[in-house]
Amino acid sequence: MIIPEIRLSRVKLPLITPYRLSYRTVEAFEPLLVEVRDGDGNSGWGEGHISPGSSRETPAGGWAYCRDIAAAAAGRDSGAIKASVLESMAQSPVAASAFLCAIDMLCGDPLLQPPAGETRLALLTPVNGLTSEAIAAEIEDKLADGFTTFKIKVGKDLEGDIARVRAIQDAVRGRATLRIDANQAYTQDQARRFAAALAPEGVELFEQPCAADDWDANAAIAALSPVPVMLDEPICAIADIERAATIEGVGLCKLKLKRFGTLSRLKRALELTRDLGMTPVLGDGLGTELSCWMEACVARTTIDNAGEFNGFLKPKTRLFAEPLVFARGHVVLRPDFVPRIDRDILARHTMMEQRFAA
Repeated sequence: MIIPEIRLSRVKLPLITPYRLSYRTVEAFEPLLVEVRDGDGNSGWGEGHISPGSSRETPAGGWAYCRDIAAAAAGRDSGAIKASVLESMAQSPVAASAFLCAIDMLCGDPLLQPPAGETRLALLTPVNGLTSEAIAAEIEDKLADGFTTFKIKVGKDLEGDIARVRAIQDAVRGRATLRIDANQAYTQDQARRFAAALAPEGVELFEQPCAADDWDANAAIAALSPVPVMLDEPICAIADIERAATIEGVGLCKLKLKRFGTLSRLKRALELTRDLGMTPVLGDGLGTELSCWMEACVARTTIDNAGEFNGFLKPKTRLFAEPLVFARGHVVLRPDFVPRIDRDILARHTMMEQRFAA
């Protein structure tokens, strides 16, 4: 298939509630969108949300990478473009994944085909409250909304983190599963102290305690943690999954579409994680409706735990003309759903754009 036109957009979607990470507080999602069009005017879309501080990638670098690819790709065959992007993917994996997913969508990847019947996939939800009173009220509200898995962000204040986790456990009282995520923020000593103070009741995992490139520190924490450790930021390729499988105490790997490029590569990586004796977790909490829909489509046949592709619930504005359905803690995939970007909404939230044509 020839791709005669490519459009790049940087959008800004303010959030309903600020999303606190260990390394920064996110007020708005600012993803890069890639649109590829065929000669009949059909479009495929891909999203690359680069979060400053999460990796060595930067939004400016991702934009420059996509601009260079688009300038050379317009007018070429989709297969040749994919091969070129895969070859250069190490330069900016998130930006490259946006390109690859756009082509997957345009070419009708089978993984994106609607299910034969309605499919419901459980999602987790973050706990934002900081005081015992706010936490208790929030837990009750989210349980009433149908959520049964909560994510707790830690990493800014060790003693405060320990106290807050205990307050959340007290409020939950065994009615939901907890995932704890340090986003690489702890030193090895801090992570050790946190793990030693952690009561394991109701806690499914301890995610990415130390820096992504410090495999030894994360392995040391995995060996003593009372709950399984899940690696996230360092899991970007098959070799990373294979390495994680050799570490005692690492029971889970979190995968994201934006790190693996294509839908089929992501599916293979999820299946390999399970084949190697670990549990795969899927999803990007910083993704918009576009990437969350794609991850949900892959999750439909690959995971059996709460998905982390819940980013679409955080912005004040959705991108799809027909929004993804959310009901009772689940994203709902329907046989008649057609993912279509609302171009008026896109235009109102676009900060910069560029078009490339053959």
